[in-house]
Amino acid sequence: MKLFNYITKTVWVLSLVSLFTDTASEMLYPIMPIYLKTIGFSIVLIGVLEGFAEALAGLSKGYFGKLSDNSGKRVPFVQLGYALSTISKPMMAVFTFPLWIFFARAIDRFGKGIRTGARDAILSDEATPETKGKIFGFHRSMDTFGAVIGPALALVYLYFYPQDYKTLFYVAFIPGLLAVLASFFLKDKTKAHKIESKPTPFSPF
Repeated sequence: MKLFNYITKTVWVLSLVSLFTDTASEMLYPIMPIYLKTIGFSIVLIGVLEGFAEALAGLSKGYFGKLSDNSGKRVPFVQLGYALSTISKPMMAVFTFPLWIFFARAIDRFGKGIRTGARDAILSDEATPETKGKIFGFHRSMDTFGAVIGPALALVYLYFYPQDYKTLFYVAFIPGLLAVLASFFLKDKTKAHKIESKPTPFSPF
């Protein structure tokens, strides 16, 4: 019980947001290569798509983390990032053109890049040096729990509706939407000293 004394409302909300988001994402990741092959993607094109998407997430994390620091805001970045990832789920089922799929995957990973730095900063603000490990560990455990629930739900769904991959993308939108709704319970902390907003050009980054 001592552990939960350190878990604030903000940490609970962020942890639930991560749980719902990972549930949605991990419902789709195991079947993503199979789905892409059924709509005409070659193995090489699948590799290019995923490489591009992950590179976009990695490059955008640093920039948007700095932008969050300079703006003094965290929550808008978190909300926008999770919203983009949620919207991308049904987009991949609506149209099957390669460029559209690239666009949808880019939105998903771009959302991850936007939210990650701000989310981790919020968690850090909720922790002390003594509780940081507990708080980040708790958040990660909830995130991982979502990564267990997601494939389990997908497996059950595909057991009853084999090869109905498109519908699974719409189903994954539901936990994603719950994550976005939960994020509206977050609030930025009022700072004792007002942080002056600074421009954050991309070129120096």
